[in-house]
Amino acid sequence: MSQKPQIDYYYSAISSFAYLGHWAFLDLIKRLSCEVTYRPVQLGNIFAGSGGLGLGDRHPARLRYRLLELQRWRAKRNLEMNLQPKFFPTNPALADCAAIALQAKGHDPSGFMGTIMRDVWVNEQNIAQEEVVAAALAASGFEADEILASAKAADSLALYDANTAKGKELDIIGSPCVVYQGEAFWGQDRFELLEEAIISGRGPFTAG
Repeated sequence: MSQKPQIDYYYSAISSFAYLGHWAFLDLIKRLSCEVTYRPVQLGNIFAGSGGLGLGDRHPARLRYRLLELQRWRAKRNLEMNLQPKFFPTNPALADCAAIALQAKGHDPSGFMGTIMRDVWVNEQNIAQEEVVAAALAASGFEADEILASAKAADSLALYDANTAKGKELDIIGSPCVVYQGEAFWGQDRFELLEEAIISGRGPFTAG
């Protein structure tokens, strides 16, 4: 690979599978020297635009199978995880926009992302609350008031909308979803396929 692979990473801070795959993804991009643009999206909007359903509208069989998958991947990734956390679902917009604001200021948001997702899935915190997002920013080494002000600003909100619209154009159907050379890899269980695509140097597959 003569140039660093360019990756767009679509996700939401509230996503269970983004949490499960977060550190595996960081390991992958470090090993392959990838350059990543993190693109938080409005997950409910993504579901609605692709025919998916939020948890509250899914058939019980799908809900039960989801719980099996969470347990399998929790064990495989060797991560702590509350399967039914106290504050889930909740509104992730401020946390998502904080990651947008960090990136816009030239910071790597991945440390904050890991912290805020652990707040949902391990620490029983409500990431819709500003004080929770502020504490995660501070714990990640950032000036919370400055980043929160930027997260609430029109530019960050507009980029949140733009990420979501772009994700729909690229057939993003959930979180996390990596796009490499225009090819989408949905799910943290597709990271192996992503790695093979990068290492092989093959062209992107298309759906026609």
